[in-house]
Amino acid sequence: MAVEPAGTVPCRVVVCRDCCCGTAKVTGVDHAAQTARLRAEAPVRVSACLDVCDQANVIVVQPSSVGRAAGARPVWLGLVNDPAATEDIAAWVRAGGPGIAPQPEILDLYAFTPPRRRAAS
Repeated sequence: MAVEPAGTVPCRVVVCRDCCCGTAKVTGVDHAAQTARLRAEAPVRVSACLDVCDQANVIVVQPSSVGRAAGARPVWLGLVNDPAATEDIAAWVRAGGPGIAPQPEILDLYAFTPPRRRAAS
């Protein structure tokens, strides 16, 4: 497990839990258990719609301050509807996440690039 220096911001996780993600629309997933499992490994923020409903159940792994300093960017994971995938994410986060620990190859199956957000006009 990677050890971050004192005072650094740890790896964090954002889970989408709004109109599609985290609801009965995505069947067969215990959303509360998934959130609790991730929360056991890192700070978790529950977000309203991240506007990528076609990828529901979306989880974003944000790098720690050390990972970001190393050039890491948030990793967006979609269709995370399997407990084994949740465990793979939890293990990666526990190891330090983006920029600290290599992303497990299995998570390549879930990774996607979110569309750019439009600036408010």
